[in-house]
Amino acid sequence: MPRSIQSTQPPLKFIPQRLNPLVLQIVRWLLPIALRFRTRPWLPAGIVKIEAKNVEVLAELYQQFQAGKIRLLLAFRHPEVEDPLCMLYLLSRLVPKVARQKGITLQSLVHSYFLYDRGMTVWAGKWLGWLFSRLGGVPVRRGRRLDRQAIQTARELFTNGELPIAVAPEGGTNGHSGIVSPLEPGVAQMGFWCVEDLQKANRTETVIIMPIAIQYSYVEPPWSKIDWLLSQLEADSGLKILEIDSGNRQDIYYQRLCRLAEYLITEMEEFYRRFYHQDIPKTISIDDANTNQILIARLHHLLDKALQVTEQYFEVQGQGNFIDRCRRLEEAGWSYIYREDLPDINALAPFKRGLADWIAEEADLRMRHMRIVESFVAVTATYIQEKPTAERFAETALLVFDMLSRIQDTTLPGRPRLGLRQAQITVGEPISVTERSRNCQGDRLAAKQAVSDLTKDLQIALEKMIS
Repeated sequence: MPRSIQSTQPPLKFIPQRLNPLVLQIVRWLLPIALRFRTRPWLPAGIVKIEAKNVEVLAELYQQFQAGKIRLLLAFRHPEVEDPLCMLYLLSRLVPKVARQKGITLQSLVHSYFLYDRGMTVWAGKWLGWLFSRLGGVPVRRGRRLDRQAIQTARELFTNGELPIAVAPEGGTNGHSGIVSPLEPGVAQMGFWCVEDLQKANRTETVIIMPIAIQYSYVEPPWSKIDWLLSQLEADSGLKILEIDSGNRQDIYYQRLCRLAEYLITEMEEFYRRFYHQDIPKTISIDDANTNQILIARLHHLLDKALQVTEQYFEVQGQGNFIDRCRRLEEAGWSYIYREDLPDINALAPFKRGLADWIAEEADLRMRHMRIVESFVAVTATYIQEKPTAERFAETALLVFDMLSRIQDTTLPGRPRLGLRQAQITVGEPISVTERSRNCQGDRLAAKQAVSDLTKDLQIALEKMIS
């Protein structure tokens, strides 16, 4: 999240894909440094080990792709900002290594084009757009119902590009290695479009989607750092430090997290009730619900009200899940800040420029409500209880850290590093889109159902790989 925007900005332009082998090679050389050390404030990194399962399956698919037998899309999990670095490591190091071990001949570069959120260049800086372009990236504006230029470019690359294409079907990070957010249907739709485009060109390649899961764990459980982080969050919240003597370490930390969560939810409820006139009940009653379920119900009600505050301002309908609503609000906010109706903002009269800046600043403030909601879209009542690991405690505490950071200074949260980590990548089983397309040719309803079924099956495949 960038520093507070106080003036209107030029329109966000599409950044063309310009893969540059030299830039790619330099990034590959520097990859171990980027993984190990914190090169940007928003990139905690600290990843010292990456392992992968079933890599030979991916190596064989690359061999088939290079032989002109298949078109390939890599659908990878996206829990954290480091995921693209791990994917680059998988393709540049692990796939070639396993291919050599298994006697699989790869004739050319093992890499992929990829889609990325256009918003990344807003909060990270223009340099990232330049770099991603040279690495084969295609920017997508997620909030638009259909980003035609981006989709058309991706569709062309999927069908005719010299490399496979990689897409994160969740559309964004959720901060949870153990939870897959609802998948967007775009990946499945791209698969069927590719089949259609190949048929029109009388080509016989099979269209394959390969699910890939990424999970993170700490080399050593950072319990002392988690204790430090919880103490910091309690202090920043104005919550008195409470000594809890009974129970084991996990029980104590869980009590502290629940206490912190209830305090913050109560404060935010009063904030929206008093200053935004939202109808938030003092208590929520759920039949046969325990304290944690009630707490999550309050959280979801609070997130709904926070989004309503922004939706009412931008006159956006609150349809879909929290993620869908956040996407639409992001695009609505951008339309107030990056003014496509003002191609030359420097030519505006001072009066009109002042009004435009006023609108941009207010839009940015309204979007802060949405940014807070984004941090909690995957939070559940049982995530820690199911597996009270250091990783799950750390993930939840870091989400609270993100929220407090955004409220305090509006900068992109520079997360504290709690310890060195390792990544586990799991390559799944390939899904043939070509086979699925045979049952729905010429039937729109069947085609729509096929996209839905493929999205569901892809979701199930990713969830099984991280269970």
